[in-house]
Order: sequence, then structure tokens, then C-alpha cells
Amino acid sequence: QVQLVESGGGSVQAGGSLRLACTASGFTGSINCMAWFRQAPGKEREGVTNIETGGNTYYSDSVKGRFTISQDGTKNTIYLQMNSLKPEDTAMYYCAASRFRCSPGKLYSPSWGQGTQVTVSS
Repeated sequence: QVQLVESGGGSVQAGGSLRLACTASGFTGSINCMAWFRQAPGKEREGVTNIETGGNTYYSDSVKGRFTISQDGTKNTIYLQMNSLKPEDTAMYYCAASRFRCSPGKLYSPSWGQGTQVTVSS
């Protein structure tokens, strides 16, 4: 079955950095898009960034210039380098993957990871 496993969350002070990783397995067919979403308490889940297997990327305005998404050679593992973290980045971060192409901030028919908590203190 499809499985996405995230790692790398934790607690950091404002201005610090964290790196998240996510590995997908069990897909039937090729993965075309992988993404990171986040959800803070009391807020809706939002698309933070995504990357297509061809390398095209999307970033939300709130993280542009601070976060970088990348993928490894297998295209089944992605990373999220988060720099200059702010308290408002505090959220549960979810990895997602889809056979469909990426759209800005969205993913069609995604499979989800279990989430990893990121907490940024001021």
C-alpha cells in the first residue's frame, strides 16, 4: 500500500533552521508531484511548496525565499530545508504525493503522510 514517511520535525528558536524529509513507497505507477502542506491549530491546511519530477517548483508567498524543496535521484524522496524560521511557521507539516501534475498550492488525489510537528519559539 502507499506509504509516505516524514522525518525531521522538532523545536527551534526563531531564526533557526530545520530540514524535513519524506519518502514515498508503494505507488502504482509514477509519482508526478510531491508536496509539503502544513496545518496550524485552528487553521485550514495550506499548501506550502511542491515539486514535479521534472523539477518545477511552487512556493507559497509566506515561505518564498526561506524554504527550499528538493528531491533525490529516485524522485520518491523529497526534502524541505526551512531557514529563517518564524513563530508563524509553527504547524504540523504533512508530506503528500500524487500521480497527477502539481498545481500551485494544490495536489490532486494525494496520498498523505502522518505529519511531523514543527514548533518555532520566539
